[in-house]
Amino acid sequence: MEYRPTRVADVIRDINRDYYLPAIQREFVWQPDDIAKLFDSIMGDFPIGSFLFWKLREEHKNDWVVYEFIREFDRDNPHNPEADMRGVNRDIRLVLDGQQRMTSLYIGLKGSYRYFYYRWRKEKLYLNLLKPPTPNEDDPESLTYQFAFRESPEPNTDGQEFWYAVGRILDFADAEDAKSDVAPQIAHLPEEQRANAMKLVGRLHARVHTVLVINYYEEPSQDYDKVLQIFVRANSAGEPLEYSDLLLSTATAKWERLDAREEIHQCTDNLNGIGGGYGFGKDFVLKGSLYLTPDLPIQYMVKNFTRRNLLAIEANWENVKTYLGTTVRLISKYGFTRKNIVAPLALLPIGFFLMRRGNENFDRSSEASDVANQVALRRWLVFVILKNAFGRATDRALKNVRDVLVAQPPNVDFQVASLNAALGIEPHFTDTELDEILSYQYQGRYTYLVLSLLYPDRDWKDAVFHEDHIFPRAEFQTGKLRRRGYGDERIAAYQALCNRLPNLQLLTDTENLSKNSTPFDEWIGTRDAGFKARHHIAGGVGCSMDAFEEFIGARRKKLLPITTAPLRLKRSGDLSR
Repeated sequence: MEYRPTRVADVIRDINRDYYLPAIQREFVWQPDDIAKLFDSIMGDFPIGSFLFWKLREEHKNDWVVYEFIREFDRDNPHNPEADMRGVNRDIRLVLDGQQRMTSLYIGLKGSYRYFYYRWRKEKLYLNLLKPPTPNEDDPESLTYQFAFRESPEPNTDGQEFWYAVGRILDFADAEDAKSDVAPQIAHLPEEQRANAMKLVGRLHARVHTVLVINYYEEPSQDYDKVLQIFVRANSAGEPLEYSDLLLSTATAKWERLDAREEIHQCTDNLNGIGGGYGFGKDFVLKGSLYLTPDLPIQYMVKNFTRRNLLAIEANWENVKTYLGTTVRLISKYGFTRKNIVAPLALLPIGFFLMRRGNENFDRSSEASDVANQVALRRWLVFVILKNAFGRATDRALKNVRDVLVAQPPNVDFQVASLNAALGIEPHFTDTELDEILSYQYQGRYTYLVLSLLYPDRDWKDAVFHEDHIFPRAEFQTGKLRRRGYGDERIAAYQALCNRLPNLQLLTDTENLSKNSTPFDEWIGTRDAGFKARHHIAGGVGCSMDAFEEFIGARRKKLLPITTAPLRLKRSGDLSR
């Protein structure tokens, strides 16, 4: 990377002419003291850090909204105005790193700073020409020169202050002219103070007009995603920047009727407030905006957030937030929580399917066709999550599924087989997958999902189900097992199996509370045959703690061929039917 030097005066001259801000930049946040410290560093020949510019070629300047630097900063209205690129027939530079410093230079030399401190104040940057440089080695944060924002140059103390407007230095190409300008105003002062004033004016002029204070690197690439990565890395020293924040800034800049930032934040909050609460981020909503808007690319890349695409999303925004909401309400009714929705992007095809059907109240519908589709959607979602169908090459998988949905009539039922074919997954689990599934642990990320497959006829909507140990966990304490006369090897085997899926079932909250820690051989005697069948409790097997390993082996065999209709958990041999 080749860095180039330039002068402060040259940069200030070209701000809002050649230098602008990209929409991904945050707003100006520096305080007056920060600006004063920057000028003090320049006067004291301290480094002020490098700058990073992006050279945006003329043919691309209308692809992205850019902003002007703020000259007259107002804390009550800190927003940068959008730049008008009409008539700008040249390449421009967008500041990727150095916005706060460049804005500070611009305000200090050409503008003002309005803020509230007991009252509203509008101040300019001044330098006290009568104060000699006083470095403080014990406090490196203290100013060597007395820069300050003030409402006027009027001194606070007679004979000790002469406040020089820092921006005045831009009016003179020659340092001697700047000195001649101030000389009549300090002619009445003692020689020592006049000399100090002339020295400071000359030094200020040199640092603004002559010394190559600013070192910058100019990125020539027009690859917007590369530029975004550069921006994230360059700004990683402060508050971490998220990809979604940067894309959200781009969206905010390009929507015409709605405030994208407010809408997307509100949509995210609304989704996360459904049911017991979820953890969807802005990334999910932005990705959903691309996915649910017809004819848009779905890759989560800057180049896809063009003005045209973002306006298309804005036009479709009501559908986006409506059907994302319908989807999340539906999965909430089926007991999916923030813990077991481990592949949130798997929800997007469901949202697209519902949007095509045009039924925003699908989750509340009790019509026969809707109920059948609700069951199919739940089973498919569980299956693709367990299959990790959206864990690799996610964008390709999402696109393939959307292509299938687009090709089907809007009123067709949810076609599980077609979607699985588009994902390249078989409608069954392999032996290896089944072995892994049956080793899942109590309250694991996937355990509730697997257990839900065991109850194909259950009415899931609006019911609360608990993961429950069939043999109560309290019975597996080492002391209790020793009192039963079990040796170390048997104790270790029991405790290893206690939390595994074959010892788990789903009970309603009422059932679970009534069961509590009742020993299984006592509890099962109070249950009817329907309960045993529903929970796949093998017959002819003992239910005491002494028979625990035998019970687990028998239940494991019963779980293997459980179907997910129309998906079947297949296994080789006689369990494949």
